Amino acid sequence: MDIKLSVKKLNAYYGKNQVLKNISMEIPKNKVVAIIGPSGCGKSTFIRTLNRMHEVVGGSVEGEILLDGEDLYRTDPVLLRKRVGMVFQKPNPFPTMSIFNNVAAGLKMNGIRNTKKITPIVEKCLKQAALWDEVKENLDDSGVNISGGQQQRLCIARTLAVDPEVILMDEPASALDPISTTKIEDLIFELKKDYTIIIVTHNMQQAARVSDFTAFFYMGELIEFSETKKMFTSPDNKRTEDYISGRFG
Repeated sequence: MDIKLSVKKLNAYYGKNQVLKNISMEIPKNKVVAIIGPSGCGKSTFIRTLNRMHEVVGGSVEGEILLDGEDLYRTDPVLLRKRVGMVFQKPNPFPTMSIFNNVAAGLKMNGIRNTKKITPIVEKCLKQAALWDEVKENLDDSGVNISGGQQQRLCIARTLAVDPEVILMDEPASALDPISTTKIEDLIFELKKDYTIIIVTHNMQQAARVSDFTAFFYMGELIEFSETKKMFTSPDNKRTEDYISGRFG
């Protein structure tokens, strides 16, 4: 099995507060990995270390994270974030931009200005995000004038436009209705053919449905990491079993 990301003895801090403690795990290529655990256990911090977003708010790390064998902390963070994209909990389309320009924004920031080059990429990404048929007649409308579920898929299309290798999703469906959530989950299943996906979720059923592997975090520690089916049927750790069964969390 090809390993896309290798995390070795990772410790993460905000100031003197240690949020992650000695995390080691290997994330396979073209798989979906769900990160589960109670609030405040370090899930979001963990995925933010994978594209160095935690640095933006003053975080620091010790340890090593390798992307295709390369130390991502020796990589330009701007270039890294092209390879490792992120979709946030709350949809955040650029409010002053059209649907088309929301998807094209990353391309333009990376120096691609030719409309003939941009247009087919925008169409491709909207199709990948299962949004094209819903917005193709309204590409000039504002990106905030569509439903929340559509906005989240627009943000996914925007992430895809810069051709990442890894997509991080921080509770991407927690603010959405059940129908929109199903569309996001179906989309994740399709996208893993081309991307490695890491998703933070509070929803145990969602983790069971969409992921190939699951990591259970508790109080900043990685308690268990295994194939999702095994974790949800016969976890190795009593704390994992208690959390999945709803006894705490």
